Amino acid sequence: MLTNLYIKNFALIEELSIEFSKGLTIITGETGAGKSILIGALNQVLGIRANSDLVRSGSSKAIVEAALTPENTQRLDIILEQAGIDPGKELFLRREISAKGQSRCFINDSPCTLQVLKQVGDLLIDLHGQHEHQLLLHPETHVSMLDGFGQLESRIESYQKAYAHLKQRRKELERLAADADRIKEKRELLEYQLKELESLDLKKGENVELEEEITLHENSETRFSLCAAINEQLYDTERSAFVQLSEAVQQLGRLAAIDKGFSVHLEDAESAKSLVEELSRTIRNYSESIEFNPEHLDTLRERQMQLQRARKKYGKTIEELIDLKQNIAEELSLENNLSDRTEQISEEISALGKELSEHAAELSSKRRNTADKLEQAIAHELRSLGISHGLFSAGITHETSENGDIFFEGQRYTAFENGYDRIEFFLSTNIGESPKPLARIASGGEISRVMLAMKSVLAENTQLPILIFDEIDTGISGKIADAVGRSLRNLSRTHQIISITHLPQIAAMADHHLSVEKTVQDGRTITTVKPLDKKEHIAAVANLISGRQRSESTLRAAAELIEHAKSSE
Repeated sequence: MLTNLYIKNFALIEELSIEFSKGLTIITGETGAGKSILIGALNQVLGIRANSDLVRSGSSKAIVEAALTPENTQRLDIILEQAGIDPGKELFLRREISAKGQSRCFINDSPCTLQVLKQVGDLLIDLHGQHEHQLLLHPETHVSMLDGFGQLESRIESYQKAYAHLKQRRKELERLAADADRIKEKRELLEYQLKELESLDLKKGENVELEEEITLHENSETRFSLCAAINEQLYDTERSAFVQLSEAVQQLGRLAAIDKGFSVHLEDAESAKSLVEELSRTIRNYSESIEFNPEHLDTLRERQMQLQRARKKYGKTIEELIDLKQNIAEELSLENNLSDRTEQISEEISALGKELSEHAAELSSKRRNTADKLEQAIAHELRSLGISHGLFSAGITHETSENGDIFFEGQRYTAFENGYDRIEFFLSTNIGESPKPLARIASGGEISRVMLAMKSVLAENTQLPILIFDEIDTGISGKIADAVGRSLRNLSRTHQIISITHLPQIAAMADHHLSVEKTVQDGRTITTVKPLDKKEHIAAVANLISGRQRSESTLRAAAELIEHAKSSE
């Protein structure tokens, strides 16, 4: 529901705040008073393009803000979430238009694009006026309206589950095909790389081990010489460490026999002697194991260079090359499984296509039955609104396709997200004329009544937004005006309706009445909006009957019209 409209420095409006309520709000005023300015301001928060001419002369910018309390927020929340905007219980749409021609958009004080503002506006307010901000004129909305009228939600949900599953399998099949093509294109290279990497017989840490082993073989002579020198010092000469320690042990033994306190030191000396003997034995064994093999050293160096070339070629470490070999092997083995997997998914797609076709056929059949009922209901409503020869039809067509997922009666069709039907509403208002798309209806008066008739029928089963009619009374009078007024009043019992009118029959139906006036203050023209009480409401309806020269009889006639409106409920 629209609860408030705030306008500042917009055209002839200096600043005003208009409160709105549930039910039927009627807006009246003399020609040129500024009623169309209100519609123009609303259009700004609905996302139409703006220009600097809308900014009041002498002002730097114009501001329009609409406060709304949305009821059905599922689709709305998705748009707001994608735009990074917190929905909240109340929604504020704001448009700022600079005198330099720049425009800024906000939702709940968060900046947004004009496109997001328009998407949100389309879900909240349906404004039928001279600029045709009109959901019903867009064929892409007709399928959801027909489905809502027929209450086909459960069947659509079943279809969409199968449709989503089929799309998922199609994507997987496309991915498998892409993998197969990629592997096929690279197979020769992959096989060559795998063969090369397998021939290297790589081992983790091998490059470090190689470097250590090469260092040992390159220093074999040095190692042997060092071992010989160490052994001479430790064991192999007359004055070696072992000989001198042996003599020291003998002397300590004699000393310990005299002084028992040296027994501990004697044990240390004996341990040192054993340690030197063990160390000498270890050095001798190590020396005997030293290998002088230039051929083996060349083999090691060649292996080292082989690994260095591989690392440089692939730009990877030894460990990364081992992983690469595994990945290539898995990728090549994948091709062997692709055929089986592709066949399996193809069978699933075939089964899903059959299931989808069944859902689509059932849904289409239900839509045809629903279309018959809708056509009759709208034709009846048109007659009550004075279009006695109105002929409404809901055209249902299908799009053939050689690769379509819907197969029905020997023909393939394109599958859409909500079925395989293309639906568009057509209308003829004159005898002998074939129905035409709604957007091509020429008469403004007929358009208004057709839209009102459709909304009256569809409103019972569809979630239409707030409905605003700009001069719905164009080209009508008398009984037709009364019928239009009653239709608006009936529709307002379930939807918020705002309507601009010049006819007393329609104004009399108002739950709330706003009067638009143009005055001059301090040498400048301004537009104001005033909510009318019961007495003022009667006077305003009387003005529509006889103009400013109203009389007591005119006031009584206005009161009777208003009373008639109440009694007709």
